[in-house]
Amino acid sequence: MMTDNNIIIVGAGISGLMAANILQDAGWAVTVLDKGRGVGGRMATRRFGGASFDHGAQYFTVRHERFRAYVERWLDAATVAEWSKGFPSAEGESSSGQYPRYRGATGMTSAPKALAACVNVKTSVEVQQIDLIDGVWSLLAEDKGAGEAVTYTAASLLMTPPAEQTLRLMRSGNVTLPQHVIESLAAIEFHPSFAVMALLDRPSALPEPGGLFMPGEPIRWMADNQQKGISDVPAVTIHSGPEFTHAHYEDDRDAVAKLLIEAARPQLGEAQVVAYQVQRWRYSQPSNMHPEKTLFTADPAPVAFAGDAFDGARVEGAAVSGMAAAEALLAAHN
Repeated sequence: MMTDNNIIIVGAGISGLMAANILQDAGWAVTVLDKGRGVGGRMATRRFGGASFDHGAQYFTVRHERFRAYVERWLDAATVAEWSKGFPSAEGESSSGQYPRYRGATGMTSAPKALAACVNVKTSVEVQQIDLIDGVWSLLAEDKGAGEAVTYTAASLLMTPPAEQTLRLMRSGNVTLPQHVIESLAAIEFHPSFAVMALLDRPSALPEPGGLFMPGEPIRWMADNQQKGISDVPAVTIHSGPEFTHAHYEDDRDAVAKLLIEAARPQLGEAQVVAYQVQRWRYSQPSNMHPEKTLFTADPAPVAFAGDAFDGARVEGAAVSGMAAAEALLAAHN
């Protein structure tokens, strides 16, 4: 039955899941929809050949006290673990500081899975059209598992996909957003990235603790997933830089993988690549962010926008954005 504290959240990344938990704890009826087969968004872990690869976000830090409370619970439950205090660069310099770098216990999906276990999440459900009918949000979606169209309705809405996708969805039906909201979303931009997941026949030559910043092109970052503690066998993740990705975005992925693996040869040492897979992230790293933690409007009906492009291009920034969106929705409801 429709109530005024019924909400649909589009996107089961950490922003949407964090907001879902807060709103549900406040007594709201929450439904989270995600087009992917699993949760986490770019907090993504893939497994093949006996190896595990984090191929999106690589780690997270903690600066905000409210987020720290969640992380402490995850640490106590062995959902996450500390990876390191910093990482070396290709020039031999090492970054360190007061903020430990955390990883998921079995991969970066560990924390989103813990959040998703507490709320109603429907995966493989892709929203195709958003309308407003008599003041109620109406979302037409394809349930890819069932192979059928489904309509979801709610009094409030939270959108967490990348801004370009969000704008496209908000324009798909009869919804007219305020001009300042449209302009704010349109101003958000992302760099793309390739992630090459390479299974090796022996350990790589990456220095401890298994993460390496490589400023420049074609490689921005490399990680040894075995040293990281998530893979039982040698396996590296190679992230491309933005210039390389823009130049090769439409190229054959096998050709892209070969170029990046060759560029990574000094860090692989004597290890040979046994198998690989390639992930192309269209929205990898925000290059132009919204200055606030969230964006909310009650016109034409309550809707908030959140994600890692709001107040910080980090996992923690995305989580805090989801918290802020939940608070904005709660404040509007009260």
